[in-house]
Amino acid sequence: MSFESLGLAPALLRALSEQGYTTPTPIQAEAIPLILAGHDLLGGAQTGTGKTAAFSLPLLNRLSKTTPAKGPRKPRVLVLVPTRELAVQVHENLRGYARHLPVASCMIFGGVGMGPQVDALRRGVDVLVATPGRLLDHMERGSVRLDAIEVLVMDEADRMLDMGFLPAIKRVLAKLPRERQTLLFSATFEAQIKALALEFMRDPRQVQVATQNTIAETIAHRAHPVDSDNKRDLLISILARRHTDQVIVFGRTKHGCNRLAEQLETAGIKAVAIHGNKSQAQRQKALNAFKAAKARVLVATDVAARGLDIPNLPLVINYDLPMVAEDYVHRIGRTGRNGATGEALSLVSHDEGGLLRQIQRVLKKDVEMIAVEGFEPSRPIRLDVAIPNPRSKRGGGGNNNARRAPGHRPHGKPAPRHAHAGPKQRGGPGRRGGASRSAGA
Repeated sequence: MSFESLGLAPALLRALSEQGYTTPTPIQAEAIPLILAGHDLLGGAQTGTGKTAAFSLPLLNRLSKTTPAKGPRKPRVLVLVPTRELAVQVHENLRGYARHLPVASCMIFGGVGMGPQVDALRRGVDVLVATPGRLLDHMERGSVRLDAIEVLVMDEADRMLDMGFLPAIKRVLAKLPRERQTLLFSATFEAQIKALALEFMRDPRQVQVATQNTIAETIAHRAHPVDSDNKRDLLISILARRHTDQVIVFGRTKHGCNRLAEQLETAGIKAVAIHGNKSQAQRQKALNAFKAAKARVLVATDVAARGLDIPNLPLVINYDLPMVAEDYVHRIGRTGRNGATGEALSLVSHDEGGLLRQIQRVLKKDVEMIAVEGFEPSRPIRLDVAIPNPRSKRGGGGNNNARRAPGHRPHGKPAPRHAHAGPKQRGGPGRRGGASRSAGA
């Protein structure tokens, strides 16, 4: 099957060809015809299966063939996502697919000023990508109206419910036209998801793509409990003890990875950083230095979690635990390859207990906790704590920036996230293994 056989507009086929995409992924091959036919859809898909293109391409195809109502341009497509990072990812993908279409898009999320978002909405948009909390903020101040919405997409619905967004979602749904197409994508379809679907979808079709995540049995999983302020010194101590090993160290933020690489250099440990703010040339230079053993440590955000092929890497260190447990699988996939033994070592601070619990659920086993003498945490690490929310502001912006419902208790279910990073290959956008491009992880 090819994208041409799906009946997409020539402008979309041209954009896909320019990005090197020729063959749909399974979720794209199944979902796109159903969406083009106008059906509501329940899409069961993990991160990395190409689900962003699965809904983006048919909704852009729809916009290319219809004329908006007269008057100021109002959003015709609404894509609800749980986090700022996913909003950026989806918006960048949409813009790439729509590069030859006269379609205007905008993303709105919390944690940043509303002024530029208000200006973008005032200029008029066709596609609006939004986190639920910040969308409500704009609705309350009258800077956006949803009465022209033709298609609603809820991406990573299970994660939005985990984060306590259900009340906000229902308030948004109440303002949408009853006559619309609704697409809901989720890694799982538990009772709460099904109840939500029955409440606002019309005879939805369902497609399901099985997860492709695998965890090598040869990887040992260990964790060191430590106070946040002592993580850097503990990392340097570990690297000093294992002075012959090359290591990938995963951090959560671009700035944090840059700073950590500089601190390791100051400590006499040759390190390079790779993340989404660096150009492709800069990333490749850092990666080449690491592969050539000119640098012992590669400090990376999740942009480097896929597509790296470094033989015999003995150790991966999670300096920060990933906000989404699925990403742990991608990170540790850099070690224990092709039957070799490997070690995944995580430095876990008190506010990351809930994240460790999610990871253990994905692994289906406990991670051994080993306190390091001299770096024992000031208080025990609890696995039943709420997921950390360091940039909590009203509107749902950061990695887990949510407006919680009263009494909401996160239950630690692992949640997927959007695919990103890896060398471009022929195949569908977002195909696991590297077809999708990095979007600033």
